[in-house]
Order: sequence, then C-alpha cells, then structure tokens
Amino acid sequence: MLNVGILISGAGSNMLRLLEDMEQPHPGRASLVVSNTPDAAGLAKAEAMGIATQVVNHKLYRGDRSAFEAALQKILLVHEIDVICLAGFMRILGADFVSAWQGRMLNIHPSLLPKYQGLKTYQRALDAGDAETGCSVHEVVSELDAGPILGQSRVAVLPDDTASSLAARVLVQEHQLYPRILRDFLMQFPSQA
Repeated sequence: MLNVGILISGAGSNMLRLLEDMEQPHPGRASLVVSNTPDAAGLAKAEAMGIATQVVNHKLYRGDRSAFEAALQKILLVHEIDVICLAGFMRILGADFVSAWQGRMLNIHPSLLPKYQGLKTYQRALDAGDAETGCSVHEVVSELDAGPILGQSRVAVLPDDTASSLAARVLVQEHQLYPRILRDFLMQFPSQA
C-alpha cells in the first residue's frame, strides 16, 4: 500500500474527500497532512479522522524557499510518503522539490487546463465569455499548472453566474474527480500492479 501525503493551506475540502475515499478499500493510505499555515482548518479535520498532521509555516522562511522546501521534504521522508496530493496548497514549489517528486505529485486546479493557469480562474472564464469551465487533475511539473492532465470535469457557465456561484459548482466536481484520479493513478504504480 502506498503512503499518501496531502498538502493544504486552508479548509481542506478536497483533502477531506481524498481522506474519506481512502477509508474504503484503496491502493493508498492517508499517512500525513501538512499545512504551510498553522491555522488551516483542514488540520483539525484530518486530526479528527486520526491522520497525522504537521505544519511547516512558510512565514518562518521568508525569502528562503529552499529552506522551507527542505523542511517540508524532511517531514515527507520521515513519514515515508510515496505520493503527494496538493489540495489547495497555495505555495509555488521550486524546481528542485518538484524534480524530487517527479511523477509522484498531483494537483487539482479549478479550470480546464491548459486554460487559465494560476489564480482567479472563475473570473477569467466569465470575463472571456466561456460557455464552460471546470477542473483538472494534473501531475506537477516545475512550470505552473503545466503537467500532464490526468482527468477533467466540465461545468456549464450559466448566464447569471458570478465567480462565487461558478466556484461552488466546480468544487462539487473537484470532490468527485480528485479521489477517482488518485485511485487510478496509484493503481498504475508497479508495486500495485
């Protein structure tokens, strides 16, 4: 069974869906949740489910991303993490860290990549007059939101949509897509075949 580490920065709704899915028969085991913010609400949710949690407060490493990432890497290695899921982790990871986890780190992004990499994806879709948007799960590479796409879910943009209403509907799809893609991804590992 593969050890999964989940990185969060906030409420952890996608984290929660991943954890719930891993309570069923699954090729992965939720071994660790790490937040870069000490007050992330997702930490208490993970602890309530009996999952180990850690904080690597990015504010303590101002201007030294490599030291932040070294501290994060140390924790992941201590917990023998095999695969990382970014679930609302609001830090850009450097090329060395990403390279160390190449092919073993996933992210969920609120757009139909390659459209709208980065932030404010819902407003950008509305401003462009898009008929649909959605979410994508992709492998993480050093270029932001540019890794191989493993799955997508589409959501129609309605005439009266706001960024908030669109975000709420896309989030429902994220909660379905990410657990399914993680399960499929883990099944492809040689130790699981």
